[in-house]
Amino acid sequence: MNAMLNWLAQIASITKFGLMSIPQRRGAVFATVIGIAGVVAVLVGVLSIGAGFRRAMTNSGSADAAIVLRSGSDSEMVSGFGRAETRLIADAPGVARNKDGPLASAELFVIINLAKRSTGTDANVPLRGVEGAAVSVRENLQVAEGRMFAWGKNEVIVGRGASREFAGLEVGSTVKVGREAWPVVGVFTANGGVAESEIWTDAKVLQAAYKRGDSFQSVYARLNSAAAFTEFKDALTSNPQLNVKVLRQSEHYAAQSETLTRLISTLGFIIAFLMAIGAVFGALNTMYSAVAARTREIATLRALGFGSGAVVIALMIESLVLALLGGAVGAGLAYAAFNNYRAATMNWQSFSQVTFAFAVTPHLLVQGVVWATLIGLIGGLLPAIRAARQPIAAALREL
Repeated sequence: MNAMLNWLAQIASITKFGLMSIPQRRGAVFATVIGIAGVVAVLVGVLSIGAGFRRAMTNSGSADAAIVLRSGSDSEMVSGFGRAETRLIADAPGVARNKDGPLASAELFVIINLAKRSTGTDANVPLRGVEGAAVSVRENLQVAEGRMFAWGKNEVIVGRGASREFAGLEVGSTVKVGREAWPVVGVFTANGGVAESEIWTDAKVLQAAYKRGDSFQSVYARLNSAAAFTEFKDALTSNPQLNVKVLRQSEHYAAQSETLTRLISTLGFIIAFLMAIGAVFGALNTMYSAVAARTREIATLRALGFGSGAVVIALMIESLVLALLGGAVGAGLAYAAFNNYRAATMNWQSFSQVTFAFAVTPHLLVQGVVWATLIGLIGGLLPAIRAARQPIAAALREL
């Protein structure tokens, strides 16, 4: 027990002296801390794009809401239904009802071109035709400015994200649809979900504008409960009059986010790895400088009975302290710069823009600190071993 306490005391003493000598090495120490901070900030910043996009998609549906597409379709763009089919879907068992009927909305999905506010370049923006139950089917959808569009009229409401990202979507402005200009009468929110990237209007009006007859591309439905999904799905997939694919809304949007989030995560880790190599060399340089400046001190301590193991551990702790300081700085910079930063990107399933906010989550901050810790461990290991292996007599003769 006494030997263990003595060993820990040795580590504490060497670590204390090392940390107190940092002002004499402030240039190298500063460079190392900033290098590690840069790695963490870039890693967390890039990954926050994927996290924000995933959050926008997964916030778009709940377990008791379903979407029905034509079998074989991976998005609404390539799906299609006639009126008779949408009625069969709305009348299926498991669909919730209110005084107006089943909570199911047959919907039409088209793409229009609008200019981005930031660059002025054209982008694909989704224009969705909905039925009366659409608001009840979606969770937390509220008109935040203006009013709901009037059914049967060429009016639109726009999602909060679309209003911020694309030009000409303020209440009172007009959107060109076909040959006509449709007034924007309201702005709605949807808990940050993908619906906030869309423009909504009456499905019948949109069908007429695009000469789609009485056709739709999807049906969104609110179920009696999450447990009712199986009953609803089985009833539709076993119906010989239908050829459909039934998904929970949460599953549908999560699948749509998978490709982009995987790509962003891969790029983020590659960039961070390349930057981490440079940060490791910076840490090595700092710790080798620390060892060189304290050669005689370390040799003296070892001559007085301090063990080589205590020297290694103490120098590793010093390296970890610098790495964690860099990690904390980088995580703070990433949070300040990227969290809730709004942007838009392409949803490759629907070929339309999705607006979202970067999300610097606690999980990403922990990942950043873990990377900083690894850099500190790798950067401090070799210098610590070198210091412990130096011959005491030779080290004491060094100036």
